[in-house]
Amino acid sequence: MSSENINLAEMAEILARSSDYRVLRKLVPRSEFAPCNGQIVRTGILIDVETTGLNTVLDEVLELAMVKFTYLPDDKIAAITGVFSSLNEPSIPIPEEISELTGITDDMVSGRRIDADAVASFASDAVLIVAHNANFDRKFAERYWPEFESKPWACSATEIEWRKHGFDGSRLGYLLAGAGLFHHAHRAIDDCRALMEILAFDIPKLNRSAFALLLERARRKSVRIWAENSPFELKETLKKRGYRWSDGSDGRPRSWYIDVDEASQAEEIKFLQTAVYLRSVEPRMQLMSAMNRFSNRM
Repeated sequence: MSSENINLAEMAEILARSSDYRVLRKLVPRSEFAPCNGQIVRTGILIDVETTGLNTVLDEVLELAMVKFTYLPDDKIAAITGVFSSLNEPSIPIPEEISELTGITDDMVSGRRIDADAVASFASDAVLIVAHNANFDRKFAERYWPEFESKPWACSATEIEWRKHGFDGSRLGYLLAGAGLFHHAHRAIDDCRALMEILAFDIPKLNRSAFALLLERARRKSVRIWAENSPFELKETLKKRGYRWSDGSDGRPRSWYIDVDEASQAEEIKFLQTAVYLRSVEPRMQLMSAMNRFSNRM
């Protein structure tokens, strides 16, 4: 059979109907998702930051990518309305492992600077900032561009229970595969566009978009509970329960901590009293919302 006679789309449909095959289609980025029909929309920004390392206090930004989008009152993504992508030359040569990971070389960033005024203008009308690792991206964004401090943030990696909804994990490749897609990413802006497709994707059996689930979780308040001075030998117990470690380098306590819903606050304190401290304690607590979640600011 000649290649001219092969209908690839038809073959893919046939394979997709079989439980023995899984078909992935190449991602073709879109700008339009759901019709607006005259409804009032809000503006959000999806952000991705590439850096010289993982230290949010000392390492430097290499690239900032942003996709601006609108969303409807029912929390469906409407359209992409703008993109921003810019490189920045750090004060030191880019570590080899970072160049291998990001594809960004010293030659690419030579003499480049990210225009702070352009960033501020682009982000000015956004009422929500989304990152796929907000615990990382927010800290760098606030260091370089203070306007991000006053914006609410959401994390598409941690604030959606991806495995619960049938995905293999929260990494972008897993999410794309779960949605029947793949892409050849070259730059951070490509990943942003790919993630937009995932957020616009309707979660199977729920008939709700991933973005709607993200907003629902981001809007809820939570309580951050610090297990300060907890016994070293109980670190595995804390990790298994979901506690994360803060090394204190960013001004926060050097301690294990966990974020729980307000309704679970009493239960978590009881766990610390009975399984960690073996006495009555009143741990340090902080009310968290999208305004201060993922930020260095206490």
